[in-house]
Amino acid sequence: MARKVTLCSWLGAAALLALFLLGILVGWSVKPGSKSVPPAAPHQDVRRQLLAEMKAENIKAFLRSFTKLPHVAGTEQNLHLAKKIQTQWKEFGLDTAELVHYDVLLSYPNQSSPNYIAITDAHGNEIFNTSLFEPPPPGYENISGVLPPYNAFSAQGMPMADLVYVNYGRTEDFFKLKREMGINCTGKIVIARYGKIFRGNKVKNAMLAGAKGIILYSDPADYCAPGVNPYPDGWNLPAGGVQRGNVLNLNGAGDPLTPGYPAKEYTFRYEVDDGVGIPKIPVHPIGYHDAEILLRSMGGPAAPNESWKGKLNVSYNIGPGFSGAHSARKIRMNIHTVNQITRIYNVIGTIKGKEEPDRYVIFGGHRDSWVFGGIDPTTGAAVLQEVARSLGKMVMQGWRPRRTIIFASWDAEEFGLLGSTEWAEENAKILQARTVAYINTDSSIEGNYTLRVDCTPLLNQLVYNLTKEISSPDAGFENKSLYDSWLEKDPSPENAHLPRINKLGSGSDFEAYFQRLGIASGRTRYTKNRKVDKFSSYPVYHTTYETFELVERFFDPTFSKQLAVSQLRGGLIYELAHAPLIPFNCQDYAGALWTFANGIHSLAKKHETQLEKYRVSFDPLFSAVANFTKEAADFHQRLSQLDKNNPLALRSMNDQLMFLERAFIDPLGLPGRPFYRHIIFAPSSHNKYAGESFPGIYDALFDIESRPDQHKVWEEVKRQISVAAFTVQAAAGTLKVAL
Repeated sequence: MARKVTLCSWLGAAALLALFLLGILVGWSVKPGSKSVPPAAPHQDVRRQLLAEMKAENIKAFLRSFTKLPHVAGTEQNLHLAKKIQTQWKEFGLDTAELVHYDVLLSYPNQSSPNYIAITDAHGNEIFNTSLFEPPPPGYENISGVLPPYNAFSAQGMPMADLVYVNYGRTEDFFKLKREMGINCTGKIVIARYGKIFRGNKVKNAMLAGAKGIILYSDPADYCAPGVNPYPDGWNLPAGGVQRGNVLNLNGAGDPLTPGYPAKEYTFRYEVDDGVGIPKIPVHPIGYHDAEILLRSMGGPAAPNESWKGKLNVSYNIGPGFSGAHSARKIRMNIHTVNQITRIYNVIGTIKGKEEPDRYVIFGGHRDSWVFGGIDPTTGAAVLQEVARSLGKMVMQGWRPRRTIIFASWDAEEFGLLGSTEWAEENAKILQARTVAYINTDSSIEGNYTLRVDCTPLLNQLVYNLTKEISSPDAGFENKSLYDSWLEKDPSPENAHLPRINKLGSGSDFEAYFQRLGIASGRTRYTKNRKVDKFSSYPVYHTTYETFELVERFFDPTFSKQLAVSQLRGGLIYELAHAPLIPFNCQDYAGALWTFANGIHSLAKKHETQLEKYRVSFDPLFSAVANFTKEAADFHQRLSQLDKNNPLALRSMNDQLMFLERAFIDPLGLPGRPFYRHIIFAPSSHNKYAGESFPGIYDALFDIESRPDQHKVWEEVKRQISVAAFTVQAAAGTLKVAL
């Protein structure tokens, strides 16, 4: 009897050992006391477990921790934060977490010679100077390391001239001044209000107009919501608040001194004077209290219409110069900003894929901020951290994704998307060959009204499906989905039965991956009400008033909006990294191409006479789109018949899906913008933040009637139609059955 018990015990032990060894073989390791995630658990069940793991209180804790001190790129505080994130990723269970450095050109105020704007009298004496700093928010009075407001990469100089008010500094604003009002900005200092377009485009327009310098300010019309108090009593911009920001025109080049190549120790560098996109004139931002003093006595004609008037207590006369008794006064800029090569650090982490470790899904967002970064970027960095923690916990419990997930905390985004672009340049060959998608995790809120999504059409269906499974955090939508609230609050202008999804422009770290490398990309966040909220972005954007308290008190007190964004971003990463069949829908791309082709054709038809005279036809483009639509439908049909248990067939179809976005890349790039290579999408050449479709054709048509040599410019339109038609047709070919 004793021998039987011993034998049974031995057999039981052997069975346990066999199960243990099997667990090792399939990658199922379970820590003592943890709830396991069996490898064979249904796909949707694991995703639901991931989303349930994410907690609003964790996002809140990460945000509080990461915003205690300023963390400008290139500073010790930002390196310290990088090391903290690296340590946490290792604790979360990521396979690797490394610091990757680059030496890039950054720009800082001269601490011994502050930047400011002055009004001078007839003798050149300064009789008024703008503020040198922002009044600190409550509780932050004794924090060191807060840089004074400035525009990074401004030229140095002390120009003195008459002042001209140029509204938002858009191309059309300068056109109106010169063509309709006869006002010449050459040799003048111009003042433009922030908003509508990227600040770097304002500076470029001022340079093209011949200005000696440009002052940027935040008008209450654009940075104060009606009925809301200024911070700290509300979320509006105080009169002394000043928006910082870079004023480069990089057009995707990355580090200005090493365009196209990573800024490593071995890399050739241009001289600073030859750097890409660096302004040649001084630039400086001021608050609206100071702006009101500068604008109060302006002479010249009145504002041409109401759209040129903000909400300051001034007439908004254009100038040049001051009126009446003040006519001898001038504006002097005192700008001493210093550009210097500085080391920056990305944090790169990985969870290695089990079945397809050579296929990557990248989840990246920046860490650096102008001051505390309460919203930008740290609401995004906190979400990145919570998604990494949740995925890491599942890995420690036995789960592992099908494909490799790469986590990235980028540095120096605020200085021109530098950290993300340098890493993309260093790894371009690998990334183009292996990357499935890039999901951006910059600020998770810029308002608290509804969801905002910008992505490649390939991701539309996945976004719609995921939002249907996430609870809406919006008041009045209890027990309804995020999709329900999003659809009701922001329907698509093309199809009222679907929520709006925007085109990708630029302004964040997805740029190099989507616009240069052709990697399917997307971004999601909460935003304002586009129908009624006329203020630009959120009022305290890029100021010292972007604090943890701003978010906690006014934007997302329960952190439920950020949790919903975390679940959506995390769901995207999970599906892209773990679904056997990559969840892209190429038929949505076909539908988008029809919309974009019709849109650009409608724009061209405003010049009906010239189209006929110069024999410009869009038929090749529409023919290519029709062919793409047919191939997309055929491909979708083959997908429905795919044997997902056949690894070679699955891999083949996945490769076609993965490389479709790549097929829209032209290695020559857009005219004058060689690092923007996507033929279907690009940032607008007049506003980096906005996305433009068929950008080559759009740019060729812009203001075409005013340009000399009409034959030449219409020939360029024909050339761009040809490039677009070829690219769409080539993309259709990638969807065909393999030869």
